[in-house]
Amino acid sequence: MRTQVAIIGAGPAGLLLGQLLHEAGIDNVIVERQSADYVLGRIRAGVLEQVTMDLLAQARVDARAQAEGLPHDGIELLFQGARHRIDLHGLTDGRRVTVYGQTEVTRDLMAAREAAGLHTFYNADRVALHDFDSAQPRVDFVQDGVARTIDCDFIAGCDGFHGVSRASVPPAALQLYEKVYPFGWLGVLADVPPVSHELIYANTARGFALCSMRSTTRSRYYVQVPVDERVERWSDEAFWNELRVRLDSEARERLVTGPSLEKSIAPLRSFVAEPLRFGSLFLAGDAAHIVPPTGAKGLNLAAADVGYLSRALEIFYRERSPSALDRYSDLCLRRVWKAERFSWWFTSLMHRFPDTGEFGQKIQEAELDYLVHSPAASTALAENYVGLPLEDF
Repeated sequence: MRTQVAIIGAGPAGLLLGQLLHEAGIDNVIVERQSADYVLGRIRAGVLEQVTMDLLAQARVDARAQAEGLPHDGIELLFQGARHRIDLHGLTDGRRVTVYGQTEVTRDLMAAREAAGLHTFYNADRVALHDFDSAQPRVDFVQDGVARTIDCDFIAGCDGFHGVSRASVPPAALQLYEKVYPFGWLGVLADVPPVSHELIYANTARGFALCSMRSTTRSRYYVQVPVDERVERWSDEAFWNELRVRLDSEARERLVTGPSLEKSIAPLRSFVAEPLRFGSLFLAGDAAHIVPPTGAKGLNLAAADVGYLSRALEIFYRERSPSALDRYSDLCLRRVWKAERFSWWFTSLMHRFPDTGEFGQKIQEAELDYLVHSPAASTALAENYVGLPLEDF
């Protein structure tokens, strides 16, 4: 089989890249080791920057996100028992974020790809990338016991942190940067109305908490737990009791509890691999970088990566010039490291660290007090939260 771009991974990054390339008239094939149902079953974040919404519109898959997504003009920071609102819309000249679940983004992209009749190989086994240091790369895999080969011009590695794409790069060609945090997030998804119409980020002496939502009837809540905590130790009742004591009095009264639809613990890490290009292979999304979820940057960074990559490939095929492809890694990494910095800072500000004690808690509270009362500090938070714009090639 022959295509212009072979995309490894059918998560939102790979699917969005495929749709953007399709709109630009560039042929592409997606190879995914899991089933479509498995991909759809993964519970992930749901705060979309305007850049991501714009890319969904460019891919012509934004209709449901526009109709059903929840525009958010602010967030609330809770510390010392009181909430303080950060006016995202007012501090950023009218920008905002949209709450729309990553599962729904994936569902929309899958439907659009199927409607366009584009090739996606699910349940691909033994995926292997070959000759990406040349102008004739190929992807080999086995599906339903049949060996297949895709010859292509380029390979886009959108297959996540544990995928084959980054693992195929010689270790000597990679520079890895990583920070592992000493805690995780215990998260619960439940069909209950949100405690607030905007997200609440809570800093408490018992640890961090986040009140989020997927819709007006489905909520997503998190509490900070030790890194070695096990989800089996937490009943629904225990979770709701712990969340309740980390909230302010008004939120406690408004909190509606119910049976969990999903409960899991996510470890937190910051990770970057450099560079993002290796000949004909380009890394994007979680294959290239991981951020702690505090700043809601994971999906948005992945979307920005494939936005850059689709544009660079469009320029290459239209102008037969590699100049934009040559700049892909540098442009992405400039944005990635700014998002890494913001996510690290916001995580450090909002979480309880085991080695800082009461002094560390007081320092956090002092910084939060400065943050919510300083227009300059609030603006810096708002600008980073709604997302930095994409640079031009």
